[in-house]
Amino acid sequence: MDRTCKLWINGREVAVDPDRKLIDILRRDLRLKSVKDGCSEGACGTCTVIIDGKATKACVQKAGRLEGKHIVTVEGLSQREKDVFVYAFGEAGAVQCGFCIPGMVMCGKALIDTNPKPTRLEITAAIRNNICRCTGYKKIIDAIALAAELLQDDAPIPVVGGYRGVGDPCQRVNVKTKVLGTGKYTDDLDDVDLPDMCYGSAIRSAYPRAVVKAIHTERAKALPGVVCVLTADDIPGSVKVGHLKVDWDTLIPVGTATHYLGDAIVMVAAETPEILAEAKKLVEIEYEELPPLTCAEEALAEDAPLVHPSAGTNILAHEHLVRGDADAVIAASKYKVTHHFETPWTEHAFLEPECAVAMPFDDGVFVYSSDQGIYDTRRETALMLGLPEEKIIVENCFVGGGFGGKEDVTVQHLAALVAYVCKRICKVKLTRQESILIHPKRHQFSMDLTTACDENGKLTAMKLIAVTDNGAYASLGGPVLQRACTHAAGPYNYQTIDIEGTAVYTNNPPAGAFRGFGVTQTIFATELNLNKLAELAGIDPWEIRYRNAIRPGEVLPNGQIADPSTGLVETLEAVKDAYYHSGPYVGIACALKNSGVGVGLPDYGRCRLVVRDGRVHIYSSASCIGQGVGTVLVQIVSQAAGLPIEAIKWHMPNTATSPDAGTTSGSRQTTLTGEAARRAAKDLRRDLFHAKGLVYEETSRPSDYLEGVTVEQESSATARVRFTGSDLDTLSGREYIGEYLGKTDKMGADVENPVSHVAYGYATHVCILKEDGTIQKMVAAHDVGRVVNRKSLEGQIEGGTIMGCGYALSEQYPLDHCKPTAKYGTLGLMRADKAPDVEAIAIEKEGVDVAYGAIGVGEITSIPTAPAVAGAYYKWNGQFQTEIPLVGTPYSRKK
Repeated sequence: MDRTCKLWINGREVAVDPDRKLIDILRRDLRLKSVKDGCSEGACGTCTVIIDGKATKACVQKAGRLEGKHIVTVEGLSQREKDVFVYAFGEAGAVQCGFCIPGMVMCGKALIDTNPKPTRLEITAAIRNNICRCTGYKKIIDAIALAAELLQDDAPIPVVGGYRGVGDPCQRVNVKTKVLGTGKYTDDLDDVDLPDMCYGSAIRSAYPRAVVKAIHTERAKALPGVVCVLTADDIPGSVKVGHLKVDWDTLIPVGTATHYLGDAIVMVAAETPEILAEAKKLVEIEYEELPPLTCAEEALAEDAPLVHPSAGTNILAHEHLVRGDADAVIAASKYKVTHHFETPWTEHAFLEPECAVAMPFDDGVFVYSSDQGIYDTRRETALMLGLPEEKIIVENCFVGGGFGGKEDVTVQHLAALVAYVCKRICKVKLTRQESILIHPKRHQFSMDLTTACDENGKLTAMKLIAVTDNGAYASLGGPVLQRACTHAAGPYNYQTIDIEGTAVYTNNPPAGAFRGFGVTQTIFATELNLNKLAELAGIDPWEIRYRNAIRPGEVLPNGQIADPSTGLVETLEAVKDAYYHSGPYVGIACALKNSGVGVGLPDYGRCRLVVRDGRVHIYSSASCIGQGVGTVLVQIVSQAAGLPIEAIKWHMPNTATSPDAGTTSGSRQTTLTGEAARRAAKDLRRDLFHAKGLVYEETSRPSDYLEGVTVEQESSATARVRFTGSDLDTLSGREYIGEYLGKTDKMGADVENPVSHVAYGYATHVCILKEDGTIQKMVAAHDVGRVVNRKSLEGQIEGGTIMGCGYALSEQYPLDHCKPTAKYGTLGLMRADKAPDVEAIAIEKEGVDVAYGAIGVGEITSIPTAPAVAGAYYKWNGQFQTEIPLVGTPYSRKK
């Protein structure tokens, strides 16, 4: 006899199987997609609902324990509540990737229902069990406080819209769908949206290094409901794919060795997730286990086996940057310090696990994906399927965070393989534990650094030897090593450097892009050595940085001349009072970070504008992973075309409609694709003038430092002209293409002052401790060129700074013989009740003649945080620590 229990869900009685999880009932049966599945282990809070008035995580609740209880999801809010939360979260700037937001809303509602006027401390306590990896929590707390205030009366919600150009306040373009949970992330696509969908998953290696001797699939294939069981022999194109280096096996062929525990060996697809799980158990794989290489030191040993025999070496990449004779200058310098530094592996811990849905389409494949570069996904999928790239179409759904961790393909090509071979729609989603294992992490670094200065504290030279564990595959290890080396000397005015870096293959999980892209590691070492030099020179840490800070017109250690937008000095001056007047336990650190790929590589921003139905439609492949590039492009088009935002619509990236704007990486999209959008919108604006019979007046001035770049300036009369959506009718059907190439010089270019990157951002962070050793406040001053959207900018700074605090104090990604041992809840991520207040200071300084002077800040926000924190604790307990996470702090696991 069927057993059922009855629940009340959003006011409706529902009979359900008591053994099923509540999240499964809500998402699969009732299609309440505001309830997000972030971890399935009760650690992240994205699935939070209200049960009998209490905020509760749905992923750990069995229906049988909820008999007769009343459950509310975001879909069950009143219209007034929906309107209030949408406005409040948008106005506060609380929404970035959006994956955590419905859960935060439910925490806020549960609190407000019982406490209509909560304090900030009470709001913090209410969301302390919900993780946000993007915002740093401050703006979420602001949003819930504003919602509580608005819910006290029936006053109308302010209308948001109008002309919203660069620098104007503007809510995120997709804030409503993210707050209400109606926006589609890939996992929200189901068999109602896409009938005949099957479900796929890979069987991963049992050993980090082992030869696959045989694969037995007969029993799995015979199970009713199994769609396919695929091995490397079923791949029609290249078995190997790769973001830059083609070395990553889609499926490990019989007779070859695995490289890490995340290697896929067999791909299984079935009609339901339940059948899929059963089928995977029926596949038998025979191995010959081999001893793994667990660290770079083992991999560099003379008799070490090769992770990739075809490479002929375990060294993935080697960089050696030399300017002057560092050894001689160091020897002749008054003061010098040498230390060994260690920085750890780190997990991105984005809230949305990787997911892709693929379907057969026009002799090729259409892929819905959550990634950072749809053209990269298209290229690698086409390579694996042996198809022309134009036979693969990739479209981004909403991306629930990335931070670099979604640059490599993980599930997209596997879903595409099933779709292409079996002619079925297939969804492939990683479990949270699979995600923690599979995608590339932040590199572990070992560094020996010597830094020298004269008797006045002026830097003279530095010498660095860095070795990094790149794990099993290349990913972006080569470019990460490049950035680590080119930025290692810091944002200071000296030119004598000797920087050597080596990235090494091991059998650990692969390492690749992560916010900061290698600079997080080397700047940690550089900044701490600077503190020791200050002691020797008899000056304080702020002063030594101020004396050495790079200024416009001076030469950076990599040889590039600092352009007029260089604002490091201004960031130091902005934090001076906080540094000197906040008590005895204060740390400080500086950083620089490139905007754009640079180093001579092709680096295009591209944007396509289409006039249709009285609106300008923006198409670009620039992935929005929470940083808000869609809103940035809307504001730039609003500014350049003179149109209200209601007349502008941003579309999700799609390779069939959006020109290739490159990967969302390297803080490049705001600057490069923003400039492309500006150029396209300028052309559209000229046509609007002509269509209205108006004279368009413009002057241009050449850039002082970027060859071939000009800035168009409208006459004062022309600049005052504004248009409306109705004015677009005369241009219906027209398209405008914008393109911008960030021209730079390759590494080692034989020119006196090579241009390594089109722009740099600069920052100074200050960490202020209380007497008990907890962080009272972080002050983060950033030179951003020009602010496009202040709330979004502040949110990036706040979130990146809190991420940097976690990196310094609590985050851990432990490995035991190449096996990750952490779960999501034990990674040590900062929660709202532990995250300190962040004061974000934006320094605007003209000089970059692209995208109205805007410089991306996505990466730099995490770079100076850890050394600033370490400097504060050095003053607090007298321990000069050269490894992170720090020990002996109130946040430490090891006291």
